[in-house]
Amino acid sequence: MTAERFTDDYLGYLLGQANHALFKDFDAVVREAGLSSIEWRVLATLTGRPPMPVGQLAFEVLSQQPTVTKLVQRLAAQGWVALRDDPADQRRTLVNITPAGQKKVTPLIAQAREHEAAVLGTLSAAEVRRLKDQLRRLAQPG
Repeated sequence: MTAERFTDDYLGYLLGQANHALFKDFDAVVREAGLSSIEWRVLATLTGRPPMPVGQLAFEVLSQQPTVTKLVQRLAAQGWVALRDDPADQRRTLVNITPAGQKKVTPLIAQAREHEAAVLGTLSAAEVRRLKDQLRRLAQPG
């Protein structure tokens, strides 16, 4: 009998491995489209959403606020996002995707869905729903 390795049953490691399996091939698609992985995450996160504060966007794309602040300024210069002061709090900047940004990211979103379906192809639709529901619950703050 062989001892099980810690990482064989450690959730953090398993989630990291699953994340790597999901994104390793798709990252090449993103780069071919001329985006970095964080630019992709920002544009995908802003899709179909109302303008959001930079701090919330940073939280959602799993990055630091100063990094996202610089990034959205570059994306705004390219015309892919728009920045404006938050009317409720002048200290905050709101970010939203522009039509040009949406045009850039829409084909990638379709490809991401296809890629996800291929990676999850060994699971039933019910298993995929259950997995996503459980991950959403696990990711809830607090």
